[in-house]
Amino acid sequence: MRAGVLSKDEVIEFLNENFINTWVPNCELGRIQSLREPIAKRREREGKSFDTAHPLAQAIIRGWKTGSKKRSPVDCLVMSSAFELMGRQMVNDLEKDSKRRELREHAYYLAFLKEALEGKQPGLGNLILTSENSSQSVLDAFRTPTCGRHDYTIAMIDATAFENGGTLTIDIEVGRGNSDGTFILVNGDTELPTTEGIPQEDLLGWAWSESGETGQITHRFDRGQFFKLGAIGHSNEGEASVNAFVAQISVGPADS
Repeated sequence: MRAGVLSKDEVIEFLNENFINTWVPNCELGRIQSLREPIAKRREREGKSFDTAHPLAQAIIRGWKTGSKKRSPVDCLVMSSAFELMGRQMVNDLEKDSKRRELREHAYYLAFLKEALEGKQPGLGNLILTSENSSQSVLDAFRTPTCGRHDYTIAMIDATAFENGGTLTIDIEVGRGNSDGTFILVNGDTELPTTEGIPQEDLLGWAWSESGETGQITHRFDRGQFFKLGAIGHSNEGEASVNAFVAQISVGPADS
């Protein structure tokens, strides 16, 4: 990247003006399994340690697990001052992503940085949908609120590849645990409140599914964008409980 997008003056200036720039080798955080033992022996020999519990290290590790699960030798991660992930760009996808946006690589990378600062969460979609791969599923669990706080399970849906829009369909199947589930769909940059309900104007769609039952959310959109699917549990017994769910998420034609 140093010979590519990071060699452009406008990218360098934007990074220096808006970011604290640093880097950490993947191997130091244990991502490369074959190097874990040699690095551990080197640290023991040199009397050095690496604190993987540090908030920065933990944010980087979360970055590996967020968005596309494909591997890349370099992940460009944008983080807030509170170590919250704001964007991710894999170097292996830089050429492909640039062509999809019809931008030169340095212009696309600059747009990626700006979108991250604007809260658009580029590259953080857990599920990346394209015309070649327009349907994916997510298996996860939701929980009932604890201590008066809503604890949402969140799936980010990246539908930016559908530049002319389409119909987003989410088919939900809830497990047979003790709690029912409420599923809500909002724009990707909408924050889900932890102590109150979702404002009606923020809702793009929602579904209630009882234990062992199914539900569906559909939403038509006119341009490619990120969506956020939130799931939370409700128990008639008034006790904290967990239940599983499967969501099949797909994008079809706008008139489907």
